[in-house]
Amino acid sequence: MAMAMLLSSPASASPPTALSHLNRQQQSSISFIHLPSLSRSSPPSLSHTFNPLRSFIGHHGITSFSKSNTGNRNAAFRILCYAPAPLTTSNLQWISTVSSIVLMLAKGTAVPKSYIVPLFALQAPAGVVSWIKGRYGVWTAFLALLIRLFFYIPGELELPFLALLLVMIAPYEAMKLRHTKEGAVVSLLIAVYLAFQHFSRTSLQQSFDQGSIVATLAIISITVVSLLLLL
Repeated sequence: MAMAMLLSSPASASPPTALSHLNRQQQSSISFIHLPSLSRSSPPSLSHTFNPLRSFIGHHGITSFSKSNTGNRNAAFRILCYAPAPLTTSNLQWISTVSSIVLMLAKGTAVPKSYIVPLFALQAPAGVVSWIKGRYGVWTAFLALLIRLFFYIPGELELPFLALLLVMIAPYEAMKLRHTKEGAVVSLLIAVYLAFQHFSRTSLQQSFDQGSIVATLAIISITVVSLLLLL
């Protein structure tokens, strides 16, 4: 009777065998392996995270190359845009100032050199005007005046002293003519007048002789600079 009951029981009620237990362990291990890849919050794969070649190329090669190219283009653009121009207003004023001083001291010309003094005051750079109106300019004018009182000074050396005094005692309204169209027109008229007096009293060949070439070049520089400052 007991043997009949054992034979008639269903297969599901049979005790688990070693083979079925091994199959369940393999299925659980397979599901454990694939479960993290199916989760949304799973970390990236090991090959993607720790690939040194990809990290080096992505973060150092391409990025550095693009940054270097962009930096080179920006640097070249800045150099091209901010390159100093040779004919700036400050450079032209310095050329006019040096030419005026040379013409004051030069010989070989019959131009009225007293006109160079207001030209110097109108076209001197801002740094020169600030120096003249400052402490050092006052002391320079004071010492020059003392020397002039007790010693003889040639006429060529008196013109720089007069230019120093004119800039020093010039009122604010007169100095406002600097860097304006009116002041540029006055400077151009003085320069043209000096050029006319120089070339009308000497021939063109005599103007470029050894004794007059320095004054001729100074007058040409003053005239050209005055025209460029007006433009």
